[in-house]
Amino acid sequence: MASWPQTTSSFLYSSIFPWRLLFHFFLFCLLLFVSPSITLASFRPKALVLPVWKEPSSLQYLTQIWQRTPLVPVNLTVDLGGQFLWVNCAKDYVSSSYRPGTCRSSQCSLARALLCSNCSSSATPSPGCNNKTCTLFPDNTVIRAATFAELAQDVFSIQSTDGKNPGSVVSVPKFLFSCGATFILEGLANGVTGMAGLGRYPISLPSFFSAAFSFDRKFAICLSSATKSNGVIFFGDGPYIFPPNIDVSKNLIYTPLVLNPVSIDAIYYTGFPSTEYFIQVKSIKINGKTVPLNTSLLSFDNEGNGGTKISTVKPYMLMETSIYNAVVKAFLQEIANVSQVAAVAPLGACFNSNSIEKTRAGPAVPPIDLVLQSDLVYWRVFGANSMVHVSENVLCLGAVDGGSNPRTSIVIGGHQLEDNLLQFDLATSRLGFSSSLLFRQTTCSNFNFTSTASEG
Repeated sequence: MASWPQTTSSFLYSSIFPWRLLFHFFLFCLLLFVSPSITLASFRPKALVLPVWKEPSSLQYLTQIWQRTPLVPVNLTVDLGGQFLWVNCAKDYVSSSYRPGTCRSSQCSLARALLCSNCSSSATPSPGCNNKTCTLFPDNTVIRAATFAELAQDVFSIQSTDGKNPGSVVSVPKFLFSCGATFILEGLANGVTGMAGLGRYPISLPSFFSAAFSFDRKFAICLSSATKSNGVIFFGDGPYIFPPNIDVSKNLIYTPLVLNPVSIDAIYYTGFPSTEYFIQVKSIKINGKTVPLNTSLLSFDNEGNGGTKISTVKPYMLMETSIYNAVVKAFLQEIANVSQVAAVAPLGACFNSNSIEKTRAGPAVPPIDLVLQSDLVYWRVFGANSMVHVSENVLCLGAVDGGSNPRTSIVIGGHQLEDNLLQFDLATSRLGFSSSLLFRQTTCSNFNFTSTASEG
């Protein structure tokens, strides 16, 4: 018997769900049952593609999908670790193909929607307000707010790709998502009506697309550092080709994705793990020198605190206070010849940019290495990803003090991801990363969205 959902403020975690060990078997059976009915494409694409761009005011990464009947464009904030796609159904949701998730249906089981509820006995049925529907918990991870809302299905259209260009548009007539509510749009960029979740969840965009079109359970993100040009999200395996004809998938560095056994969502069921993506950072080096840290913070404790997470909803790297202080101190020692200037909140270590030279990979500052499974495997952060231009003459280290008792010790934010391609292999629980594409004379904004691939 399932437990009632909890909120993160309660910190009540327990190992319930005696059937949890059989969950993957049930999920496999459900996918076999649901998948044949959720695509009417004339061909099965090998991969899909979405544009993604940075909104300059909020520093959020946005994408646009096409949903409903008739199809309309819907702008969403990209949430790398989010559970699923959710949109605000309370305003301007009009679609003849919308269907709520009926209690105890196969769709509810697939979505792990364990509660059944009614909207209102007196309300007229409408998108987001139907009786005898199963309930999900759409989560605005920007402001840490969530609500209860019904599971739904509707038409979803997306472009296929051969890895080099976008191709034919394909449709999923019964794509599963959740309705949100107007109040949890707070903090999202203007014009956004929901969030696109890419996390470890059966109905996240990567999981659902791979089931619908029977391609590899992989996806890749490549965020552009420019606000006037698009980066790209690929669903499916490579190639991932950027001009001048560079297949970035050929030269990735790999590290295991680590599962946090405790959910850190705003509302969650006890016993379910986190849907977000973590990697095991063993140490940090600056200019090749190891930074002295309390390394116990780099692993999870019994309540799921600690570790290193990758996030698209945090603009900069967040670090637990002692880690932040040690990193800033070490960085200042290695850049002692550059004059400091006043801090620019939320960034704490800022410098006169006139005394910092420029290179192909950004400002010439000491590289920061996130050392992974061994000293030979590390994620090197160069100046373009470690430094932030806050004004014409000021550069700041793109790291923020995350407090003395955060849920996660290190959060690798969006700025650190820009012009780096990251491939998430959900089947093998492995992350492939390119490090900065600037060294390869290309960027994430170079993917060709203007030409069309010939597919059949």
